[in-house]
Amino acid sequence: MVRLSIVIATYNRSAMLMQTLQSVIEQTLPREEWECVVVNNNSTDSTAADFEAFAARYPDYNLRMVLETNQGLSYARNRGIRESEGEYIAIVDDDERIAPEFVASYVALFDDVPDAVAAGGPIVAEYPTGRPRWMSAFTERPIANTMYFGEEVREFPRGRVPGGGNMALRRSAVRRYGVFDTSLGYVGESLVGGEESDLFERLQIAEAKYYYVPKAVMYHIIPKEKLTTEYLSRLSYNVGVSQLRRARYYHRKGRVRLNECGKWLATLVLAAWYGITLQWRKAKYLIIMRWNITRGLWSE
Repeated sequence: MVRLSIVIATYNRSAMLMQTLQSVIEQTLPREEWECVVVNNNSTDSTAADFEAFAARYPDYNLRMVLETNQGLSYARNRGIRESEGEYIAIVDDDERIAPEFVASYVALFDDVPDAVAAGGPIVAEYPTGRPRWMSAFTERPIANTMYFGEEVREFPRGRVPGGGNMALRRSAVRRYGVFDTSLGYVGESLVGGEESDLFERLQIAEAKYYYVPKAVMYHIIPKEKLTTEYLSRLSYNVGVSQLRRARYYHRKGRVRLNECGKWLATLVLAAWYGITLQWRKAKYLIIMRWNITRGLWSE
């Protein structure tokens, strides 16, 4: 019986996908109790052939690939959800590794906590080429979405939601609250996200509960191409764009922009502290991030 389905959307990252799949087959939960559905979102690299070869090496595991021709992360994730069979669904990305207890921890959470409709776990950043000296906890968040709230199961802290590459849902929650908004989410090389925040906002409005699961650890692998000024600027701008889109939908554009002014005050105070402590590069990149988020929020 399939208790949990792992859904992995992938686009032109075959080598990284193989790392993700290797961590998937190392799960401690008996393989009969979970499946993995990989959604190929029009990849033009060797993704399909490499997956076929990987699955052939592990014929006893429930691994399968489907093709989603509508381009976009939300389309791909939604397709994976439709194709999956488990009573619980975990969303995983193709640039990460999951801990061996990942699946078992989510199954235990949903089995033991009846009011949990969704969940998320810790996200640990890995930097194969080294963590850059300019990076602070603040500029790391949009790039790696690092997350840690202790070693106990608990409701998610107010104002935080599970990361898109480490979240799980009951299938009944998907039926009740819907799936990912296809007007949000990465499309090809576009970096407009916000689909996870939108989904969890729907849960918040419905007063549904979602929990932090400390043993469901995900390791987010950050390649060197995501550690450039250009990437941080582009990503931050699109964070602002996605916030603007959601603000329009929920009729709170003015409030979101006013909050951004407050964030600028906090940013300038923090940047000044970095300057006093001679951490000039951290101050510089903090300002770059904030400036581009603001540009996105005023991008009409």
